[in-house]
Amino acid sequence: MTHGLAPESTAPVAKGLNLPARIIGVLTAPRATYADVAARPRWFGVLLFVAIVGSATVFTFLSTEIGQQAAFEQQRTTMESFGVRINDAQLARMEQGIKYAPYTAGIGQLVAWPAVAAIIAGIALGIFNALLGGDATFKQVFAVVMHSDVVMTLSQLFGLPLAYARESMASTTSLGVFLPFLDDATFLARFLGGIDLFVVWWVVSLSIGLGVLFRRRTAPIAISMLGVYGAIALILAAIKTAAAGA
Repeated sequence: MTHGLAPESTAPVAKGLNLPARIIGVLTAPRATYADVAARPRWFGVLLFVAIVGSATVFTFLSTEIGQQAAFEQQRTTMESFGVRINDAQLARMEQGIKYAPYTAGIGQLVAWPAVAAIIAGIALGIFNALLGGDATFKQVFAVVMHSDVVMTLSQLFGLPLAYARESMASTTSLGVFLPFLDDATFLARFLGGIDLFVVWWVVSLSIGLGVLFRRRTAPIAISMLGVYGAIALILAAIKTAAAGA
C-alpha cells in the first residue's frame, strides 16, 4: 500500500545521503530523504545549517537601517493589532531596543531552532508512540523535525531580502496576498494573513517525514496538522478583530 501523497520510493539510499543531499532532498524528494533520515537519524549537521543560516540571515537584515525600521514597524503594528495602546515612552524604549535587535534576534535564532524542534518532536513522539502504538525513538523524530525546518530556512532566505527591497516585513507569502482588495481590518483579511504558504509547505513536509517514520499515510497527518494551524490562525484573527473593536 502506498503511504502518503507522492509516489517516491521510501527506501533509504544504501550508503546514506550526505548533508547537502539531505538538505536539497527535503525540498525536492522529501519521501526518499525522510526514509534515509529515519534509517540514519543524523540531526547535528542540519541543526547547524538551519541555526547558522537563519541567524546570519536575520543578523544581516537587522544590521541595516531599513531592516531595523521594518522590524520596528512590524513590532508596533503587531502590538496595536492586539489592542495595545503604545505611549511615547514605550515607543522610545522600542526604538532604543531595536538597535540591539541584530544580536538578540541572531542569538535567539541559534537557541530557538533546536528548542522548538525538541518541543515539536516531544509532542509528536507522545502522540504517535503513546497513543498510536508507534515505536520510533526521540532521536529519529527530532532528526525528522530538524530536517523539515530546512523549508523554514528557505522561507527566511526568500522573505528577508524581499522585506528589505519592500522596506516592510508584511508577509508576501500569506493567503491574504491573493485578495489584496480586502480591508486589512476585517476578520477575513486577518485570518488569511495568518496563513503563510511556507508554513503550509513545512507542515506538509513534516507530515511526510512523520508518515515515513511511523509507517502511516501522509494525508491524515497533514490534514490534522493543517487543521490545528488553521484553528490557531482563526483564534488570533478573532482576538485581533475583537481588540480592534474594543
